[in-house]
Amino acid sequence: MSHAKQRSERKLLVVAGLAWMFDAMDVGMLSFIIAALKVEWNLNEIQMGWIGSVSSIGMAIGALVFGLLADRVGRKPVLVLTVLLFSLASGLSAVAAGLGVFLVLRFLVGAGLGGELPVASTLVSESVVAARRGRTVVLLESFWAVGWIVAALISYFIIPGYGWRLALFVSALPAFYAIYLRYGLRDSTGYLVQRTGPRTSVLQRVAQVWSKPYVRRTVMLWVLWFCVVFSYYGMFLWLPSVVALKGFSMVKSFQYVLIMALAQLPGYFTAAWLIEKWGRKWVLIVYLLGTAASAYFFGAATSLPLLLTSGILLSFFNLGAWGAMYAYSPEQYPTAIRATGTGMAAAFGRIGGIVGPLLVGYLIVQDLSISVIFTIFSAAILLAVLVVLVLGEETKGREMV
Repeated sequence: MSHAKQRSERKLLVVAGLAWMFDAMDVGMLSFIIAALKVEWNLNEIQMGWIGSVSSIGMAIGALVFGLLADRVGRKPVLVLTVLLFSLASGLSAVAAGLGVFLVLRFLVGAGLGGELPVASTLVSESVVAARRGRTVVLLESFWAVGWIVAALISYFIIPGYGWRLALFVSALPAFYAIYLRYGLRDSTGYLVQRTGPRTSVLQRVAQVWSKPYVRRTVMLWVLWFCVVFSYYGMFLWLPSVVALKGFSMVKSFQYVLIMALAQLPGYFTAAWLIEKWGRKWVLIVYLLGTAASAYFFGAATSLPLLLTSGILLSFFNLGAWGAMYAYSPEQYPTAIRATGTGMAAAFGRIGGIVGPLLVGYLIVQDLSISVIFTIFSAAILLAVLVVLVLGEETKGREMV
């Protein structure tokens, strides 16, 4: 491969990765902001659950709408639009006077986030040679961990002393990054070549995703995405609050979650290293099994050492699995329906992101133990393992046509 091609791939990884990092920064801060809003607005657990779930409703709609749009108008313009949408809506939510307005703005934030993630992974997948594609997409996902760490640092140093509103103003800064994306990013060659062919309608693309050659892959992806997103948002949006429910102060819970967030980076990097050796399918299975076991022990933890150890392992395995899932998903479909197929799977998964946080709030109100709640998430992850094992095909080295 030429040095120019490698430089182009590295630039794309950093450019798309920064957009990914800003996404994660917003989602990560929300988990801390929910804990702060509980105190300031005197919210109950069900209202707290709705804050997380309304973001996921927006993400489901955003993944579907922007995924379809990206196959129509291109990956680059949709990426710019989604970064602008979530940044501006996040900044505006800093001045929300009450829960109702805050929820509307969080919906818009979610729509931008939900659209940006599958579109960015599709763009990178189409722009990197097969031998490096899986590793590059997992490394793209690793920027999510950086965003979470930045979110944890902002939340730890700003929210306790200066309030959650200032933290949200900081989250509006990526809007300026969208200006750079507009001029510093190229669309994928694969999409530009495919665009010269006959245009297909939205319904034709959706029908093709569910046609006989792809139905097995689509069922597998939809179940995988639902289970992973359901468990991730159910667990991670509640992480600071769950630590607090186990008897630690809000400031202490922020410290512990920051430590857990740091474990996300080695999770991504090991998955990135293994994905071109073991393949996508087996990296997914191993990291999902690690997630299921860690979630069970985190829920059951009563001592600080077990809480931190299982929380660190949960971050390590869960985020490594996310990286593999984002590498795996675009490889299931041809270029003409790639963003549509990936966006539809992500959109269905976001329904799990709606249910997860709401379920936690409801079960806590019903006095169900944290241990039982996290066992439910472990079971969901095991279902994902089974589906990938039975229906999944290995895609390592598959050419993107």
